[in-house]
Amino acid sequence: MTVSSAAIPAQASPPAGADAAATASHGSALDQSPMTPTASVVVCAYTIERWDDIVAAVASIRDQETPASEIILVIDHNDALFTRARAAFEDVTVLANTGPRGLSGARNTGVSAAHGDVVVFLDDDARGEPDWLDHLLAPYADPTVQGVGGAAVPTWPASGRPPWFPPEFDWVVGCSYTGLPTTIRPVRNPIGAAMSFRRVAFDRIGGFTDGIGRIGSIPLGCEETEFGIRLRQADPTATILFEPRAAVHHRVTEQRATFTYFRQRCYAEGLSKAMIAKQVGEEAALDTERAYVRRTLPRAVWREIRTPGRRLSAVTIVSGVAITTVGYLRGRLLGPRTGSRLRNRRGAEHAS
Repeated sequence: MTVSSAAIPAQASPPAGADAAATASHGSALDQSPMTPTASVVVCAYTIERWDDIVAAVASIRDQETPASEIILVIDHNDALFTRARAAFEDVTVLANTGPRGLSGARNTGVSAAHGDVVVFLDDDARGEPDWLDHLLAPYADPTVQGVGGAAVPTWPASGRPPWFPPEFDWVVGCSYTGLPTTIRPVRNPIGAAMSFRRVAFDRIGGFTDGIGRIGSIPLGCEETEFGIRLRQADPTATILFEPRAAVHHRVTEQRATFTYFRQRCYAEGLSKAMIAKQVGEEAALDTERAYVRRTLPRAVWREIRTPGRRLSAVTIVSGVAITTVGYLRGRLLGPRTGSRLRNRRGAEHAS
């Protein structure tokens, strides 16, 4: 395995051994139309600067064709935001993060309070299509399905997608990317902006691991990757599906549409993958990265080189792989202290 395989995003194909027969069985299960499982939708928020986004996210949950049994809004160590949310959302369970600061702790707080059969996660700057929950919950007709993720469609700033930003790297801004399946298929793990797991899965293996995921604006990640790997290690028969019809729109800010953020996020992805490799083993952490690095990205580079005016995008692809690899190597050589230093160095940014 090459080290550059660390340049995979947070969602990937399933480990070797997930066969086509599994996909066929999921398709037949969807036609059985059993009772829809109840769903607790968890939204985690950390800054009042996203207030309008939070309001839009909650509104999109309320407007679902398949209603959620409960909406849980977890505020990550921000007293002003907690007070405002408690006053604004009478029909929402608003909780303070009782765990460590960061997305993993906030999500675990939401899971602990959830009563639904399925725990659904929606980013605070995303909004679901009206049939998002309908498509997300339908695959749970198959009892082997333990998780389902949907498609996160980027909503770019008014200026649009930067011409240098290749769609194969949309994972940098927390969205689905070119290279994912176009129909419902098994995957290793979903993208966190719009994912779900059975409630019993958390009872079986515990919650998201602290210290891996995003803390405020610090662009670490991959807690979904580690959770998905742990889930399949605990239950090899468990299936996690990608259902592209379960779509949400994920807002991309002007700041995230810059090469500075692209570079930071790629480097942080490498660090996060190194931490996961130390916990679950390199093979499990990087096994499904091979197809993305060896097939998807070379095709993308060739496409961009041949397309007039797109050569800068080809340079971005190569740069993204190189930067992620540097982050991975640094994480492997220096260990978890690297991620800790990054969090400490930028902790004041989150607190503000």
